[in-house]
Formats: sequence, structure tokens, C-alpha cells
Amino acid sequence: MRAYLKIVLSFIFLLSNNVNANEVNNWLQIEIDKILNAYKDTGISNSSRFSLVEETVNNNFAGAGIAKFAAGESWGNASKKTKKEYINLFKRHLALSVASLMQGYSNQEYKLLNTEYDSQNNVNMIDMKIINESGNILITWRVKKSKEKFYIIDLLVADISLVVTKRSEFNSMLKKSNYDLDKFNEILNSQNELSYNKLIE
Repeated sequence: MRAYLKIVLSFIFLLSNNVNANEVNNWLQIEIDKILNAYKDTGISNSSRFSLVEETVNNNFAGAGIAKFAAGESWGNASKKTKKEYINLFKRHLALSVASLMQGYSNQEYKLLNTEYDSQNNVNMIDMKIINESGNILITWRVKKSKEKFYIIDLLVADISLVVTKRSEFNSMLKKSNYDLDKFNEILNSQNELSYNKLIE
């Protein structure tokens, strides 16, 4: 009887994982295609294309959590107003980073490969292969579900974490500002403006 129960429970567990994998894969594919379709459409302006990318990134990335991690020790001493401003600036910075990466897009194909579920951290890890003439690129999306909605919490390109890279990058800039988040916001705002103007020209 116990052996039978174990088999049933194992089957339910596997079935649940397969349903979850299909759900998160379908969600991710839809969101990726939104951005790719914007770059396939040559009839829209660069500013309109970026607006679509920014909306998609804001809706699907765990921007506030990533921003807080990237701020490091400077986060704790900042005011609520400064933190709010910083999160908004970081989200725009993230969208600009994604849009800059997409500038090299020229109708490459992609395939979603393996999906693994990390039950300890409640995170889905989805491997994606981008097919290029010069060689394939492997990307791993780390996706977490919260309040019945999926959020991207990290992106690994060739095993290099976007979140860890941003923390290292921001730490260097924050160090120059004596880890004053208010001063850093001014730097980030200027950087965003330069990136945006370059992107839409």
C-alpha cells in the first residue's frame, strides 16, 4: 500500500511540475515575442519601440528587488523618497540595457530548451538557445511566481548573471559617490538620458 502511495504521489508531483513548466514556458515565450515583434516591425519609430520594450520589462522583471540588490549597502541609509526615485531610474536603466542588447537583433531564431524547478528557492530556470550564424548563445532565465504572476528575477548569459553584474557595476559608481544613493540618482539619471538619446537617434 505504501509503495502504491509513493507511486501515486510521485506521479502527481511529476504532473504538477510538467503543468508548471508548460505554464511558465508559454508565459516567457509570449513576453519574448512581444519584444522581438517590435524589432521585426520596421514601421515604428525607435522611441515607440523603446516604449514597448520598457513596458514589457517593467511588467515582467522584478525591478524593485533587483534594484535593491544592486544598490548594496547604500540602500539602508537612503530616504523613502530617494529609494522610490532610484527604483524608477533603475527600471528605466534596465529597459535601456535590454533595448541596447536588442539593437543587434536581425531575425535570429530562438528555442526554449530545458526547464528546471528549484523547489528550495521556488524558482524556475529556463534555458533558451539563440541561433546565430556565428554560433549559438545560451541564456538562462530565472523566473519566480508571486501572487499568481511570473517575474524574471535574473538573466544569465553564458553563465554570467545580469543581477550580479549590475551590482558590481553599480558598486563602482556608488563608491565614487561615497555610497550616497541621492547623489547616485543624479548620475544614473544623466546616464539614462544619454543612453535614451543614443537609442532613439
